[in-house]
Amino acid sequence: MAKRKIALFGGTFDPIHLGHTIVAANAVEHIGAEKIVFIPAKRSPLKGFLPKADDDARLEMIALAIAGEKSFQVSDCELKKPAPSYTLETVRQFQADYGSETTIYWLVGADSIDDLVHWYGIVELIDACILTTMYRAGCDPPDFAGFEALWGRQRVEKLQRNVIQTPLIDISSTEIRNRLAAGRDVTDMLTPAVADYIRKHGLYQSKANSG
Repeated sequence: MAKRKIALFGGTFDPIHLGHTIVAANAVEHIGAEKIVFIPAKRSPLKGFLPKADDDARLEMIALAIAGEKSFQVSDCELKKPAPSYTLETVRQFQADYGSETTIYWLVGADSIDDLVHWYGIVELIDACILTTMYRAGCDPPDFAGFEALWGRQRVEKLQRNVIQTPLIDISSTEIRNRLAAGRDVTDMLTPAVADYIRKHGLYQSKANSG
């Protein structure tokens, strides 16, 4: 019997935008996963600052963004833990929950490749799950050859085998926050429900634009 496949997509999602959801849908299809679970982090261990929106707001925005998508779910497992969030611990938690008949995929963007060496327990993580690197169409595929001395040839080959190309969506959470702070429109970057939520709660506004 074929193993079940579950994809996990972590990040601060501050806020979640169309780039995240389009890429996630593409990854689910490519992997053949039965679902993808969005996992907002309390804060990234590699970022010394907390997200701008609080935990509840980010969780609520993800729920709004993925409403109606049968294969999309959200988990607050990292928000319930003390910060920071470690991917290895999250993967092990899902493995315990789903059992050995399920293969866990962890999605990572190609722009995070150079940071992988700093990830907590990265060697154990590469062994424990299928670390799947997503790169944008039009960009060069990531090359892991430089990590062979650190992680060994088999791990590098495993990483190289699990690289997927996703559509080029030129949207970033940082740009959205900057636009909102400047009082500019971001409706083309967000699902309508998320844009509504941000407007209603006055998120990401600078003090000059919040009056």
